[in-house]
Amino acid sequence: MAATTRSQAPPGATERSPRRAVRGWAWACIAVAVAAAAFGAVLSTGVFGPGPSAIIAYVGLCLAALAAAIACVYRAAKFHGRMRAGWALIALGVLSWGAGRVSAFRLEIVTGSVPLPSSADLGYQGMIVLTAAGLLVLPVAAQTMANRARSVLDGLMVAASLLLITAHVIYEPLHKLGVADGRGLLVNVGYPVADIVIVTIVVYMLALQRRHGNTFARLALIIAGVSAFAVSDIGYAYLNLTDVYYSGGVIDVGWFAGLMLILLAAARPVGAGPVVEPASNEGAQPFGVLLPYIAVLAALLTSVVWFLRTGQATPFTAYSRSALILLIVGRQMLTLLENRNLTGNLEARVADRTAELSASEQRFHSLVQHSSDVVTVVGTDAEVLYQSESVQRVFGYSPDVLTGRRLISLLDPAAASRLSEALRSVSDQPHATTVIEVTLPHHDRRMREAEITVTNLLDDPNVGGLVLNTRDISERKELQEQLVHEAYHDALTQLANRALFRERVAAALEHRGADDDVTVLFLDLDGFKEVNDSLGHLAGDRLLVQVAERLTTSVRQGDVVARFGGDEFAVLISSPLGAGEAEVVAQRIVDGLHEPFLVDERTLHVRGSIGLASYTTLADGEDAGNAEQLMRNADLAMYKAKATGGSSFASYDPRMLAGLVERLELEADLRLALERDELRVHYQPTIDMTDSSIVGFEALVRWQHPTRGMISPLDFIPIAEATGLIVPLGRWVLTEACRQAVEWAERDNRRPIKMAVNVSVRQFDRSDLATVVREVLTETGMPADRLCLEMTESVLMTDTEENLAQLVRLKALGVTLAIDDFGTGYSSLAYLRRFPVDMLKIDRSFIERLGEQTDDTALASTIVQLGQSLGMTTVAEGIEEYGQLAALREMGCTFAQGFYFSRPVAAGEAGRLLPLPLAADAPVA
Repeated sequence: MAATTRSQAPPGATERSPRRAVRGWAWACIAVAVAAAAFGAVLSTGVFGPGPSAIIAYVGLCLAALAAAIACVYRAAKFHGRMRAGWALIALGVLSWGAGRVSAFRLEIVTGSVPLPSSADLGYQGMIVLTAAGLLVLPVAAQTMANRARSVLDGLMVAASLLLITAHVIYEPLHKLGVADGRGLLVNVGYPVADIVIVTIVVYMLALQRRHGNTFARLALIIAGVSAFAVSDIGYAYLNLTDVYYSGGVIDVGWFAGLMLILLAAARPVGAGPVVEPASNEGAQPFGVLLPYIAVLAALLTSVVWFLRTGQATPFTAYSRSALILLIVGRQMLTLLENRNLTGNLEARVADRTAELSASEQRFHSLVQHSSDVVTVVGTDAEVLYQSESVQRVFGYSPDVLTGRRLISLLDPAAASRLSEALRSVSDQPHATTVIEVTLPHHDRRMREAEITVTNLLDDPNVGGLVLNTRDISERKELQEQLVHEAYHDALTQLANRALFRERVAAALEHRGADDDVTVLFLDLDGFKEVNDSLGHLAGDRLLVQVAERLTTSVRQGDVVARFGGDEFAVLISSPLGAGEAEVVAQRIVDGLHEPFLVDERTLHVRGSIGLASYTTLADGEDAGNAEQLMRNADLAMYKAKATGGSSFASYDPRMLAGLVERLELEADLRLALERDELRVHYQPTIDMTDSSIVGFEALVRWQHPTRGMISPLDFIPIAEATGLIVPLGRWVLTEACRQAVEWAERDNRRPIKMAVNVSVRQFDRSDLATVVREVLTETGMPADRLCLEMTESVLMTDTEENLAQLVRLKALGVTLAIDDFGTGYSSLAYLRRFPVDMLKIDRSFIERLGEQTDDTALASTIVQLGQSLGMTTVAEGIEEYGQLAALREMGCTFAQGFYFSRPVAAGEAGRLLPLPLAADAPVA
């Protein structure tokens, strides 16, 4: 596997801000390079002379050792565990070498020379021991105890080999010449040998590394540093033995460079550079494994050459060779033990693997035999080569009955043809797969729906055939059909629903012939809501089921009957052009609904309003192929039939669509009317019958449309009621009327006038009406007793207890409550006594024929007397003639309104009417 890179820090590291750390390390590299170059230039040129150069060398090396130790301590603080311990030991080793250098500096100043050996050598040797220990403590790849022991033996083998080589090459020749005594020579030569051993340890560590990157770069810097030490130690040993060494020479540059490289290794940040996953090297012998044997061979070769040249063998040589032999024997013993353990582990793993494979085979066999799928292996000629036992459980056949027979011969012609085609389609391509659905015979002769997956495994030596995985999907097919039926049918009546009906209409339009017509009937029941409200939804559902049955018997065979939801039904009729069959069916449905329905032993009567829309009635420009268009037209026609009184049918006329579009456009404009400040409030005065003075106004909203002009409230108030826009519109009117009343009272310094504002049923149904009124009164400063809220009689008839509580809350505010258009509803005397109503407004329909001997005169008089008996004031609306005024005055009516006095006018004109008493014998406007 090729190496991959990642940027994750090694475990235990706590380094942060990788980019900043990398920049800092780069500056450290530059500083070290400059310091090393300056140090080397000073010592190599000797520009300051021998004495100053020696002092510079001692001081520089001591400072370098201190800086390297500090860097190692800093690195140790960034890690945990063995990594911290390793760097701490390396730091102590560098400090030990620096202490040795300080001791050498003191000896040279005091005695003028540094003897060999001396106290300084203790510091140098301390570095060797501590640095080697620190490097061995640093974690590398995970190893067993045997591997760790072998690593120690390998290091001892390398060290012994190097000592033997050194003894033959350096020590014995110099000892014979008498250049140095035994102890001094051993110490002198021991330094480069120890350096080489340390380098060997680091190289061995690198060889065992499984990951390269930060650790590799850091160890490489340590190798370079120790190598620089080794070069300087070799030079020192040679110059010291030849008695020409002096402090401050070029040799000191190597030590300085080594300390600086150790400093850089410690200062290198954890996140600097990518970490590389190595490629797999199974079977490859790393260089670290061969290194001890190379060192031993080199030592033996040196020994042989020395013996051939001198013919002598020293005791040290014999001891060293014996030690090497013992180390090699020990290493081989460890290898044999490890190989024995490895062989045992391998045998155990093979046994475990064999057992696992056997268990897997048994498990696979059980899964195949007891699977819900039937597994069959056939040849290219469809002969059954293998049949799983699950076929008996799924299809009732014994596997022996099918094995060896041609599978196609057992199937019906259609299924056999499909299976043969599937086998041919995958036979030429290995591992090709195809899926088919066929009908297969069960052993009990029932036909079952099955799904067969055919896979080509002819090239697989373990199979050698075409594999058929067969699954019985009969239940799934039945469930799918059930879900499709539920998705396209009404759950209550089992008729087609809107989705299916729309598809059938679209199909009828698509396949319509030139002489054919397609008609949609849209039916809405009249009076169904009352059944639900009075008898409950369960009775309503039973009624709908009977309606569905009656519709089904009223239509022709082939007509589609659907329920859209609630009490809405539809019928699709296809007939010849001009035959009029749709109208006949519609009349038959209307007549059929006239018959009563028996629900829970109750006789119920409902009627139906039907709208018809046919293909031939589509207007020019309409999409004749759009099923939604035809259904919408039938819906519009149904509303026309309902508007004529119900229990009838009406055909679609394109003008119905124009009216609907106009209504929608008006609704859209009304939603923006408040934002665009298009609404106006006009005021119609209320006159006191006694002195014809203005005692108040009724606020009436008007809409000044930017393109349509002034729109009558009769046109837009119903739309506002139906859409709920009446709620924000009503609040705006209430606020504007109260604000205007306060403004008139403050401007004219007159007593405040009474302001009447209409409250719609939609506003009254909201529980926050009293809160809204209180907020408006507070906002405008309008006294509550000067505000009159007018509502229709329907408020008294619906949700009586809730409405009573609403009226009580309003009355608690101090406002006046009036019943508008009184006499047109069905208010009872009991309700009038219970409800806190202050005023009755006589509907204008009773005022129109006053002065004539009609029932209206008697009714108007009765309402006035009723108000007086209940302590209520009465207001007559719609006065247009003096005779009406005189009659009402004679009845004792309290107040009056009408065109006889003034039409509703804008605020400015209404303000000019305030100071004027309106004459009783002449109208103002």
